[in-house]
Amino acid sequence: MNNTDQILNNLVFGDMNEEESDGLIQIIDAEKESDLSESKYPDTLPILPIRNTVLFPGVVLPITVGRQKSIQLVKKAYRGDRIIGVVAQKNNKVEEPEIDDIYQVGTVAKIIKMIVLPDGNTTIIIQGKSRFKIDSIVQIQPYFTAKVTYVQDKFIKKQRKETLAVVQSLKDAASKILKLNPEIPQEAQVALDNIESHTFLTHFLSSNINAEVADKQQLLEIDDGTKRATLLLEHMMKDIQMLELKREIQNKVHSDIDQQQRDFYLRQQIKVLQDELGHDGPDQEVEALRARGDKKQWPKDIHVHFNKELDKILRLNPASAEYPVAFGYVELFVDLPWNEFTTDSFDLNKARKILDRDHYGLDKVKDRIIEYLAVLKLKQDMKGPILCLYGPPGVGKTSLGKSIAEALGRKYVRMSLGGVHDEAEVRGHRKTYVGAMPGKIIQNIKKAKTSNPVFILDEIDKVSADFRGDPSSALLEVLDPEQNSTFNDNYLEVPYDLSKVLFIATANSLDTIHPALRDRMEIIEISGYTLDEKVKIAQKHLMPKQKKEHGLKAGDLTVNKSALVKIVEKYTRESGVRNLEREVGTIARKIAKSIALEEAHSGRIGVDQVEDLLGPSKFDRELYQGNKIAGVVTGLAWTQSGGEILFIESSLNRGKGKLTISGQLGDVMKESAVAALSYVKAQADQLGIDHRVFDNYDLHIHVPAGAVPKDGPSAGITMVTSLASIFTQRKVKDKVAMTGEITLRGKVLPVGGVKEKLLAAKRAGIREVILSNRNRKDIEEINEVYLKGLELHLVDTADEVLEIALLQQKADQPIKFVLTAEDKK
Repeated sequence: MNNTDQILNNLVFGDMNEEESDGLIQIIDAEKESDLSESKYPDTLPILPIRNTVLFPGVVLPITVGRQKSIQLVKKAYRGDRIIGVVAQKNNKVEEPEIDDIYQVGTVAKIIKMIVLPDGNTTIIIQGKSRFKIDSIVQIQPYFTAKVTYVQDKFIKKQRKETLAVVQSLKDAASKILKLNPEIPQEAQVALDNIESHTFLTHFLSSNINAEVADKQQLLEIDDGTKRATLLLEHMMKDIQMLELKREIQNKVHSDIDQQQRDFYLRQQIKVLQDELGHDGPDQEVEALRARGDKKQWPKDIHVHFNKELDKILRLNPASAEYPVAFGYVELFVDLPWNEFTTDSFDLNKARKILDRDHYGLDKVKDRIIEYLAVLKLKQDMKGPILCLYGPPGVGKTSLGKSIAEALGRKYVRMSLGGVHDEAEVRGHRKTYVGAMPGKIIQNIKKAKTSNPVFILDEIDKVSADFRGDPSSALLEVLDPEQNSTFNDNYLEVPYDLSKVLFIATANSLDTIHPALRDRMEIIEISGYTLDEKVKIAQKHLMPKQKKEHGLKAGDLTVNKSALVKIVEKYTRESGVRNLEREVGTIARKIAKSIALEEAHSGRIGVDQVEDLLGPSKFDRELYQGNKIAGVVTGLAWTQSGGEILFIESSLNRGKGKLTISGQLGDVMKESAVAALSYVKAQADQLGIDHRVFDNYDLHIHVPAGAVPKDGPSAGITMVTSLASIFTQRKVKDKVAMTGEITLRGKVLPVGGVKEKLLAAKRAGIREVILSNRNRKDIEEINEVYLKGLELHLVDTADEVLEIALLQQKADQPIKFVLTAEDKK
């Protein structure tokens, strides 16, 4: 505090006697207020302009006077009656105000004390007495002197409810302001409580509100006390709102600062404790990651990006929500096996032995793996091929991946794509999302801890798409050897090299695989196992596995070959061996139970014991049904569980040429029936069929097992043979089956699933099979062992089919076509 402020402070608060001290906060009761209003003041007053404030009646105000005119006025008045007129300046920047620069309404004041300060300024303490209005200026020099008219306050004396409500609202608002503003001394509340005069209350509060000079001047000029109080209340409510907002902001900032200080203090304590215990703090963890990163064999740009992310972590508050996200991101970088590879085993003989040990058959797949190893051994840097093992369930597609990994000496990882419908599952989420993580490709590479594992993409045909994206499209980059060297995961944000990964996809059907995705893969078909193969797989693999899983010793259970054949034929119907393994497991459990209960049992299982252990047969073999009836022909079909034989039955009844097709057939198979009928009609003369039969007899084509859906074009030549047989009543050759698509011109087109169909024919006791000549390539790939006992007829036209399949001999009890004279017309 400087000397001037100290003198002023002593003047106002320290050097006043009791009588003058009461004048600082004037308390006026109703009687004194009446006396004050009747007091006589001069009609002519010296005018003192003041800046930045407005003096109200009854209020004590200290004023520092600096202008020479004002000092002269104050000194002269102080020597006289001490009465002056005080008015506010309109513009506080005007140093020498003119008449137009001051307001016309002011307050007559009495100078209580005057003191000349060392700096030359003069300070006076004045108390407002009554309001006045300037009528005219009497003189300008040496200071303003004006003729004035005194204005009385018109506060209604009657205690109206409205007046009382306004006054009480003013007091409540003033009390609230005192509570919200800590800068106002608490003594002000005492003074406020002791003010009884409504007029002085409004003047006192008007003088002290936080408002502009113009707003205070407006309050001074209002004559009606109630109106002045109402306007004053509006200003005070605005002041309360500002103070509440200010306090809210201050509390929030104060709380944030307190929390930050508390966090800092606790972190410092934790750091000291960690140092004492030898634990690493956040900074040490970051530096540990940096040290691990320096040992990584990654590209330079990845290293720069990694260090940049570490520097960003050091600037974060460890307690912030972003810190664990950023830390987890850089941890992924050091956990990934950048340019880390396992050494491939190039012992081709050993690899072949491993493949033969784990899987019976599958020669084509094994040869392809051995070819890949041979090329890799010679070239060293060959990019990994993308293989797709395609076949029915249970044939060992997935387990083959483990054997390939072992043969190569690589790590094995598997990703199931069944039901995946979100692109982020493959490519990852952007790390800005809550709970973001890398895609399954990067996650499995991290799990493998090497950049060249054998990666199984299981059930790739069961990927689906929805509003979250198409995973098949995301897999295009993964499975393209030209692109996957710079695979971009959304979470990782930098390229990762997948070119050394050996991807092996598995699928049950090629129809549902995206065409562009299918084009990127080398398709290797794995067909179903034959009866002999299933029996050998059961002997070499399934039996030892089930004995081990059920705690049986080698001598506790033996199943002879005949029993295994019966299990395969009577209790399973599949291309693979999954259900066969379940049945073998059932036998193993029953033997284990007998041993545990010390029951009498025989560990040698023959054909007679199979039904006792597994119950009645679940399936009956479809066997050839003979050729005594015209119109019944044996066809061959492919199913998910392997090949099957089926029968095409045709019958004729007197009618009007109506065609009926039944057996739950699909559209393609129905179209094959229509095409077959059209061909037979076109060849009626060559077949010796009377044309009138087509118009006078209804034709019904039926495929038994009506509860089973059937579709496909491969029954075309079977239907032609059935129709030719029923219309000519000729027998079909004994124990012959056929498969092939028919055209209206009688061309026989190739079909798929040839191996499975031939195996089904062999199981059913068929001796001759008719196929399209264009299926010759498929037959050449089949082991001759499977073809033993079958005579194959490769044909190009339906005429050749009928020549082989139809006998000249009529069927037993042939239909005698009745054609009347009317029919002839």
